[in-house]
Amino acid sequence: MLSPLKPGATLRQRYKVIRTVGAGGMGSIYQAEDLRLSGRLCAIKEVLPEPGLNGEARAQAHEQFHREASVLARLDHPNLPKVSDFFDDAGRDYLVMDFVPGPDLKQVMDEARRQGRFLEERKVLAWAAQLCDALEYLHNQDPPILHRDIKPANIKLTPGGLIKLVDFGLVKLMAPDDSRTITILQGRGTAHYTPLEQYGGDTGHTDVRSDIYSLGATLYHLLTNEPPAEAKQRFLRPDSLRPPRAINPAISPRTERAILWAMEMHPDNRPPNIAAFRRALLGITGNEMGFPLVQQPSPWAEALAANQTLLFLVLGLLIVAVLATVLGRP
Repeated sequence: MLSPLKPGATLRQRYKVIRTVGAGGMGSIYQAEDLRLSGRLCAIKEVLPEPGLNGEARAQAHEQFHREASVLARLDHPNLPKVSDFFDDAGRDYLVMDFVPGPDLKQVMDEARRQGRFLEERKVLAWAAQLCDALEYLHNQDPPILHRDIKPANIKLTPGGLIKLVDFGLVKLMAPDDSRTITILQGRGTAHYTPLEQYGGDTGHTDVRSDIYSLGATLYHLLTNEPPAEAKQRFLRPDSLRPPRAINPAISPRTERAILWAMEMHPDNRPPNIAAFRRALLGITGNEMGFPLVQQPSPWAEALAANQTLLFLVLGLLIVAVLATVLGRP
């Protein structure tokens, strides 16, 4: 097992490690100083080779990392950290991104819970709008890019109020000639936010609807202070997901419907794309994409409902007239 880099370690004679800000089985994330650009801080994502890979498989994984990192480096969106460099050093691959100051949304939510309150729906929906913009940008790339690990801890809130979707550790590029995907890293995301199809790893089918599930689960957690039931648990117990309004009655019915739609177990029952989910979540009218809205009664049905008494009276008089005609015949 390779050890994390120590503070003071220098990569490429350019990036000086300040501290470790996150660590996992597949590598660490470091805050570092860019020695070529005075005062610039960056985040460095370390990618360790998967245990058990032979030399040929490691070489393929390394080549794939560089190919896909070059795609990430071309991205430019205000709600995504800019990837500025990528390289390998001592058998490890590294992705260099902007360092995003500020807390992540899990920290913001945890603080609200400690104070005995829920986050304001208005505020969460404003964050959600920015996340939808970022995901729509990723999903509209050629080939489309999936994040695959959307969760409160991977969403930073800058001091200026800007949302940044961080940690490209499980990013996937969808192959242009196949609906399946190619991965930079092995991994399945975080259980409470991961759809069932993502547990298949590279043998399972994932697409933009998998990210939509994770976004819905993230909003569920932010608005209720409780993580949603895991998809595997829901598969065994379909009633295990509590409706958000059962936990936080202040959530609007519209928001609850959109979240539960995003978190449908089968991908075909979810919004087909981020644009459809945004319309449902933010209250845009229309049912072009199949959002399960309550059907509005026709004007004729409304007229009948409003005049039931008159209707019954007319029907009664007709029945009496018919009976009188029949009984009065010789």
